[in-house]
Amino acid sequence: MAELHDLTALEQGDAVRRGEVSAAELVEHHLARADRVGAFITRTPELAIDRARALSTLSRPDDNASPLHGVPTAIKDLNLTAGVRTTFGSAAYVDFVPEVSDAVTLAIEAAGLVSLGKTNTPEFGSPCYTEPDVAPPAVTPWDTSRMAGGSSGGAAAAVAAGLVPVAQGSDGGGSIRIPASCCGIVGLKPSRGRISGAPTYGDPVGLATPGPLARTVRDIAAFLDVLAGRGVGDPSWAPPPHSSFLAACDRDPGRLRVARFIAPVIADSPVDPSCVQAWEDASRLLESMGHEVEDVPVPLPPEAVPVFEICWAVLTALSAAPPGREGDLRPLTRWLSERGRAVTGPEFGLAIGEMRRLAAIALAALAPYDLVLTPTLAVPPLPVGALRNDDDPEADFEAQKVFTPWTSAWNVTGMPAISLPLHWTDDDLPVGVMLAARPAEEELLLAVSARIEEAAPWIHRKPPVW
Repeated sequence: MAELHDLTALEQGDAVRRGEVSAAELVEHHLARADRVGAFITRTPELAIDRARALSTLSRPDDNASPLHGVPTAIKDLNLTAGVRTTFGSAAYVDFVPEVSDAVTLAIEAAGLVSLGKTNTPEFGSPCYTEPDVAPPAVTPWDTSRMAGGSSGGAAAAVAAGLVPVAQGSDGGGSIRIPASCCGIVGLKPSRGRISGAPTYGDPVGLATPGPLARTVRDIAAFLDVLAGRGVGDPSWAPPPHSSFLAACDRDPGRLRVARFIAPVIADSPVDPSCVQAWEDASRLLESMGHEVEDVPVPLPPEAVPVFEICWAVLTALSAAPPGREGDLRPLTRWLSERGRAVTGPEFGLAIGEMRRLAAIALAALAPYDLVLTPTLAVPPLPVGALRNDDDPEADFEAQKVFTPWTSAWNVTGMPAISLPLHWTDDDLPVGVMLAARPAEEELLLAVSARIEEAAPWIHRKPPVW
């Protein structure tokens, strides 16, 4: 017999709506599951139970309610949550409790989901591994000696281990798709402007966006419906969907033109045979579904890499420690911040302009194609500590580029991109494959991803800690 955590997020929401289970029962069940994967920095059981009981005393959700009403979730520890410790993955903020919640947290609460706490993230979300000084490392449930990826590693580990059915992450260079690949789940980076960054707007460059992680494409779509929407003061926004993102999963995407490339974008790195195999298998699967797959050159030139690095370093420098707590920052953060502070204002402005020019060139080159196919990562999940190098932060940064040489391209262009768990190695490690679409075309991306999931399902796969 299936247990509650075996149900998808939509199935759990449907059970609440039909009165088969209460939000309180769902929350208590998920809270009872042990966190053996370093998923949380802060758990909030009392708050979660109180909120779930309050929801359970209300009448059943009506037809206008989110299909995820009453479903347990979690909020990344980069997102402000009023009254709840929010560390940003940094020892410099270990005791910080914000007085306000950001737009993402408020949207989750307004939809009737129940957060069980704050998920693990590296310091300020910068590295592509989740090994902060304020919590144990986040690990993949498929092999707990290996990393969950980052920076939404805690969110991905929580979903993959069945601690919550859906979780929110954020992605400035791959931080949703990297852990999705490492943990064998689905992760979507939405288009630039799809989800509001209010009230802090901490990324003036436009690389980062919140987004959903889940085990199925339909759960991803339902949670995107919760998160999506513009705020009054947002600097950019994507046009609203034609109906709902969940409804898009039932549409026929038609016959598509799919561009593909496998040459690394930001590093001259070898690609593991399992990642090549996953990419080739996905190509054949798309062709078997009637789509046209074509090889294309890498759309971003090598000169995009130093431009991206200037912007990334400045963004890290903007994540300042409170006065007197600078010594609590990790070596990588200090090194990147020093690089960022060495950039003058005009140099930063020119870098943003150059990045947008390069993005426009890439978008024009890819415009004839409906989708773009690459691997998500260059290798399967690595052992914990394999990338982190506190003695040599520059080597740490270069190792991260070799590990994830494709994902940041779509942060530069602002395109939506999704990692799908389509492959497992012989020793049962997950390997993701990434699809990107034109800006604001999440509906098409979700429609074809749902068809891929039907053709090559993965929901039956459960990690050892399940």
